[in-house]
Amino acid sequence: MGCLHLSSTFLSFLFLISLLSEVNPASFKIVNRCRHTIWPGFLSGANTPQLPTTGFVLNPGKSRTVTIPRSWSGRLWGRALCGQDSSGKFVCLSGDCGSGQIECSGSGAKPPATLAEFTLNGAGGLDFYDVSLVDGYNLPMLVVAKGGKGNCSATGCLLDLNGACPPQLRGDGGVGCRSACEAFGDPQYCCSGAFGTPDELITSSYFARLLIPDCLQLLGFHVCHKKYSVSPLHSKVLIFYCQSNTCKFSKALNFKYVQLECSNKLKAFVFHSIHTNHSHFGKMF
Repeated sequence: MGCLHLSSTFLSFLFLISLLSEVNPASFKIVNRCRHTIWPGFLSGANTPQLPTTGFVLNPGKSRTVTIPRSWSGRLWGRALCGQDSSGKFVCLSGDCGSGQIECSGSGAKPPATLAEFTLNGAGGLDFYDVSLVDGYNLPMLVVAKGGKGNCSATGCLLDLNGACPPQLRGDGGVGCRSACEAFGDPQYCCSGAFGTPDELITSSYFARLLIPDCLQLLGFHVCHKKYSVSPLHSKVLIFYCQSNTCKFSKALNFKYVQLECSNKLKAFVFHSIHTNHSHFGKMF
């Protein structure tokens, strides 16, 4: 009977440990591979725990790990070309959150800005994450999840595609690339009204194919369940910014492919899967 009692206690202990492991916080390691300084910013969703930091400086080649509550939702973006204005306020030409400080303190990014969106410990105990161009594009970003059991481990793109931005979509001062929806407000670029389904999307011009927000997202290596990558309870997430390679628009090959010429003398292509509501960034060739 004593052995049975010990076994029950031991099993109860293991069960308690398993419960504690499910509520342990996650860690986001943000790595700056850009040749310039960036200022990552965080915005927590409604009714979700607030983070210990909402913005910080990250010099080239440096990284920083942020502890994230187990049940957290929100977004991350990068700011660039930052400094103090004549009044002493902290401002950024790219991705500014308008707080006047390095900490964003509950303010989101001014478009255009590449967004990483997260819902941790969501429906079914799964983690949901994506890299979105719904608010335009300013910095290359890749999100890699570690420690989970799912098949989707990475989403995003580390190629600098600002050079592929057409003049009609360039942000203020030529910084960043606005989404076609934000630039024109037309339903055909906003996935709304008569264009609310993938079959009705307009793909007559290369910038519509390249930068249409949310419906045909440019960024996404492995995108599951339409918009999101999904995997159970990741303990660590790596977010990378940039790599030493830039690309410019070369030509539209056909209604599905756009070719880019890259600084490493390779070519890249963007493939748009119109019927599955997402895009994949193609391999180098």
